This record gives sequence, C-alpha cells and structure tokens, in this order.
Amino acid sequence: MSEAASLDRKAPPPPAEEPLLEVNNIEVVYNDVILVLRGLSLAVPKGSIVALLGANGAGKSTTLKAISGLLKTEEGEVTRGDIRFAGERLNGIEAHQIVRKGIFQVMEGRRIVADMTCLENLRLGAFTRSDNEVKRDIEMVYAYFPRLKERTGLAGYLSGGEQQMLAIGRALMARPKLILMDEPSMGLSPLLVKEVFGIIRRLNEELGITILLVEQNARMALSVASFGYVMEQGKVVLDGTAEALANNEDVKEFYLGGHGAERKSFRNLKSFKRRKRWL
Repeated sequence: MSEAASLDRKAPPPPAEEPLLEVNNIEVVYNDVILVLRGLSLAVPKGSIVALLGANGAGKSTTLKAISGLLKTEEGEVTRGDIRFAGERLNGIEAHQIVRKGIFQVMEGRRIVADMTCLENLRLGAFTRSDNEVKRDIEMVYAYFPRLKERTGLAGYLSGGEQQMLAIGRALMARPKLILMDEPSMGLSPLLVKEVFGIIRRLNEELGITILLVEQNARMALSVASFGYVMEQGKVVLDGTAEALANNEDVKEFYLGGHGAERKSFRNLKSFKRRKRWL
C-alpha cells in the first residue's frame, strides 16, 4: 500500500452498529517535529469493546491521548484529520470538557493519587458532576470492587491489582459513555489479569459502557473484544472481528505466541516480513 493511499484511508465501519467514536486519518506530531501517528483511522461502535493492539512504540497510547485531549501535556498535537464523538468534533477541545462529554481515560500505570484514600480517589472521578447521586455511584463501584470498600487507608498502599480496580472505579464515577483503557493488565499476575478482564466484560454487558482497549496481552484483549485493530509505526495495518484476528496467522505469530504453517524465527525476519505482508 502506498503512503498516499495509507494517509487517505477512512475508518472502516467494523460492525453495523452506530459508531460512537470515529477517528479519521489523524496525524500526531510531538514538539513540532516527531511524527507519531501517520493517517490513523478507526471506529468504535456504541456499546462495543474494541481492542487496539500493537508492539511498544506503535502509537497506541498516543491514539488514546489524542482522543482524550491529553496531548498538550506532552507537547503533542493533532495536525491532520478529525476525531468525532457522538457526531461532534473533538479536535481542539480541552481535556476536562471531553470528560464532561462522556469520555474517561484509565491511564497506563493506574495513576491513582497515592496520598489520598480510596474513597477520596473515587470522589475525584466525579469532579465534573453536580448531581446528588455520587454516594449511590460509590456503592455501585463497591459492588463491582468489594475489596475497595475494605481498604480505608491511603491508596498508595494498595496492591497493583487493587490500584487497577481503583483506577477503573474512578472512571466509573464520571458516568462515562466511553472508557479508554491503556494497558489494564500491566504489572498484574495472571490471576488478577483474568479478574480485571472479567470486570471489563461485565461493565460493558451490564452498564452498556463502550470501551476502547489498548493492550499488549492480545489474547486477553481479543477474548473480550468484538472487533480489533493492529497498529504498526503509527497507523493501522490490520483490522477485523476479534475472532478473525485471533485466527489470523500473522497475529498468531507476532502477538499470540503461536505460528502459522511454517514456524519462523523472529530474528532478522520479523519486522521486515511483517511490513511486506501487511503494508
């Protein structure tokens, strides 16, 4: 595929459901010189879980920051294309305004406030709200994460799994329509990873929250997602249903720890052959 064709690529409509989020042909530049996203497009249907897969440095976290308006904190900006949420253009809107519109990002590494209690962290997630139902929503979070109700000390003393649960609970307090999750399995044991992904599935099924999931654990991500995108070097190189991606020979070889008809050594061949096949 030529560079020009790649830059003009529009977000494919994954399933037929109404798209809640559309990212069309965006470029992101840091410090006016470093081009990170190169014509990236994707769509997230309302009520779905969509996985965004790729190696370190592919641009996955940058994609989430572009959507949530956090690029400015790292001297980055969207220089081309547009991002639309429920039909409204988000380009140039401040991060706190994007939260009020219904998008909340669970950052990589949790980013809880360590010297505040669990309850204070949860209340912090509701800072954009002015209604009187915050207390009820705190009880809802405790219903999903009963361990948090038992932890009355500072959040910095929580285990890694409990901190991830707190980060997700804090997102729920904003009553989001869309949650952007960045590497929720990072640093967790296999047992906790399974528990966290089970909760992600429940939030989608029981509360109807749409989720865009960035995750290096491709197997777990595809187990809960309905659709997925694979990123390489700042753009989407492959997309399809979760089932199709899980059965794709390239995805098996490079992301699921398996191999196709011929087992290949990653040494010397991996990057070159992958680009030749997909691009």
